[in-house]
Amino acid sequence: MPEHTSNSYVASGQRTVRMECAAIAALEGRIDGGFAHACEILLQVRGRVIVTGMGKSGHIATKIAATLASTGTPAFFVHPGEASHGDIGMITADDAVIALSNSGRSPEVITLLPLLKRQGIPLVSMTGDAASPLAEASDAHLDTGVATEACPLNLAPTSSTTTALVMGDALAIALLEARGFTAEDFAFSHPGGTLGKKLLLKVADVMHTGASVPRVHRSTVLSEALLEISRKGLGMTTVSGDNGELLGIFTDGDLRRALDDSIDVRRTPIETLMTCDAKTAAPGMLAAEALRIMEENEITSLVVLDESGHMLGVIHLMNLLHAGIA
Repeated sequence: MPEHTSNSYVASGQRTVRMECAAIAALEGRIDGGFAHACEILLQVRGRVIVTGMGKSGHIATKIAATLASTGTPAFFVHPGEASHGDIGMITADDAVIALSNSGRSPEVITLLPLLKRQGIPLVSMTGDAASPLAEASDAHLDTGVATEACPLNLAPTSSTTTALVMGDALAIALLEARGFTAEDFAFSHPGGTLGKKLLLKVADVMHTGASVPRVHRSTVLSEALLEISRKGLGMTTVSGDNGELLGIFTDGDLRRALDDSIDVRRTPIETLMTCDAKTAAPGMLAAEALRIMEENEITSLVVLDESGHMLGVIHLMNLLHAGIA
């Protein structure tokens, strides 16, 4: 085994990056009419986009299918070897196929061609050889060929798989833009992610309601109001009028100011100490918007009101923290 030094490792890694960057840069000139035709084929599909490939191309195909599916183009991966043993049934006449093969001659992929043609299924290929059987059988061919692999033996798929991956991303993004796919659409396909939570979670989903909402009447003395604040654990209480309408809130900040003024906690009614212009939220407001209001006003809770001004609940900063919004 030849000896290596830190410098040789670094030089090898940098050379690989340069070679793959050059391979990717060469793709830009191949985004042409053929690419546009491939996009048109995939946009017209009534079913799903099936992505297939063997070996390392198969791994790239799996990622491309996942990217398409998460950006508005229903797609999944089918292993070409398994397709020849029954999984071809996953592909219907309403679907389209994207097939990856650097040589364009992978036997497992080529075996599928007569079956796809017989069903009239549109085929988009990504190969490094426009004269290969797969490329010639395709309705649209995307050239992902490279001058040489980053592998010094020019054997291990490296630059070629990178270009195929980037071409797949280019397809996915072009289709995303053509469909008018929005951030909210993205959130629906990523409900467990941070973006999904920010774009989908509403105030009504996380607010305190019913008996968990701290409430006192306007005539309640401060000492009793403090007991309500302590029981409910939100660091505040709402203050209601005779008909249950919201008049204001009393928070720990109001308490500090009251104590500074030497207020008699057993005799002073809460209505003389409350904050009247409380910040509020609507139940249909995005939880992320509620967080923004809290941050801008340096507060930790909002009273939630319906359209008629009736109090529905309270949303607290801790609710947003637990929901992964903050």
